[in-house]
Amino acid sequence: MPVEGSGGGGGGAGGVGRQPKQKRKSHSLSIRRTNSAEQERSGSHRDALDTQDSKLPMSLRSNLLDLFSQIEREFENLYIENIELRREIETLNERLAADGQTIDGVDLAKGALKTKASHSTSQLSQKLKTTYKASTSKIVSSFKATTSRAVCQLVREYVGHRDGIWDVSVSRLHPVVLGTASADHSAALWSIETGKCLLKYLGHAGSVNSIKFHPTEQMALTASGDQTAHIWRYMVQLPAPVPVVDVGASGEDEIDFSDKDEADGDPDGPSDCPTLRVASTALRSHQGVVICADWLVGGKQVVTASWDRAANLYDVETSELVHSLTGHDQELTHCCTHPAQRLVVTSSRDTTFRLWDFRDPAIHSVNVFQGHTDTVTSAVFTLGDNVVSGSDDRTVKVWDLKNMRSPIATIRTDSAVNRISISVGQRIIALPHDNRQVRLFDMNGVRLARLPRSNRQGHRRMACSTAWSDDNPSCNLFSCGFDRQAIGWNINIPALLQEK
Repeated sequence: MPVEGSGGGGGGAGGVGRQPKQKRKSHSLSIRRTNSAEQERSGSHRDALDTQDSKLPMSLRSNLLDLFSQIEREFENLYIENIELRREIETLNERLAADGQTIDGVDLAKGALKTKASHSTSQLSQKLKTTYKASTSKIVSSFKATTSRAVCQLVREYVGHRDGIWDVSVSRLHPVVLGTASADHSAALWSIETGKCLLKYLGHAGSVNSIKFHPTEQMALTASGDQTAHIWRYMVQLPAPVPVVDVGASGEDEIDFSDKDEADGDPDGPSDCPTLRVASTALRSHQGVVICADWLVGGKQVVTASWDRAANLYDVETSELVHSLTGHDQELTHCCTHPAQRLVVTSSRDTTFRLWDFRDPAIHSVNVFQGHTDTVTSAVFTLGDNVVSGSDDRTVKVWDLKNMRSPIATIRTDSAVNRISISVGQRIIALPHDNRQVRLFDMNGVRLARLPRSNRQGHRRMACSTAWSDDNPSCNLFSCGFDRQAIGWNINIPALLQEK
């Protein structure tokens, strides 16, 4: 965002920079200036700047001039000190040269000095090389240890959407299915074992931004860019499992989305995938894009987060708005509920996330946390007393609900972080990044692994979201991205690391 007054500031700086430099007639000039000289210099600067057409207030211009004068004096002092040191070095060299001539009768001082300097330089060089080699060895060994902390294997790809996939989720009861929310205005349910599409929900008129499953019933909650959130029931039958195919074994297994789309010819997706177009309940109180929605513990209420800067709490049975959670200064980006308590956390582009407490029906408290310097893209609960927040400032922070003044761990990355997820059993954080990578960390901020990414496996565009399924023996982590696919991974963490 442009800074007001930047043009005037540039003019002021230019006026100061055009002052002529004084020529020094002697190297013995004192380092410290007298107060009168400083006042004269400041006065000359102000007189020169007064001739410029500046829009800066007089007080601001005066402060800038004082600062520039101090900077110039510091440079002058350094310059004078440099001259004095050079003179001392020359004097010492002359004395050493004279001593050499007196002792040896020949001019051997320079040779002795060169030999001594060469010896000292070689010692310093050797010391630097040893230190650098040791540091490099430590860095390389830490990298090797990090990459071997977890075994990550791509198991299956779930392909069928015609646009990027924003969110991915796993149902909590049998039959366990994978859910995806896509910018192609649809949500889809998938067989985890076969990768086959079981159902497509087409009831939204805009991008489907999130999907979450009911804790005890076969219902899904989706949020959309059409300013609504939908609750819809589903009934699916899992197909017979098929052998796992290594999608990276040959180039023939790679999917060309354009060819597949033309072959299908059906705007609603594959012809053998059933569709659902009517929601059981539509929640319509927002005035902007509904970016995320989640079930409160028990499944009787839901919370939605919107670009209208508010989060709404609804009653599922009556579809009525129970409470509007306001206070964020900019658009909301995510919302999440605690798996065992009536707690809600909302994140926003205003660089904050808020904790809403509904455990006491008579009191609805809220706490604001300012731990990031850019958009907070997501904040999620653990099963215990922690909140983990991710941001566009390329950091992920772990917080203790009992003392959230400062994070207990900070993870720094090289790319913006999108919707994170946490393994309930293993307490491992999965971070999807803008740069297509998905990284795994423990709750202490120690990096465990980076999921494989190459031309034949992994995401080819931005990774948007992740979801864990701890009880699944084949795929226990899922990721999705804007390459229009979801991926199932098998993550194997050694038991020793889990105990730590």
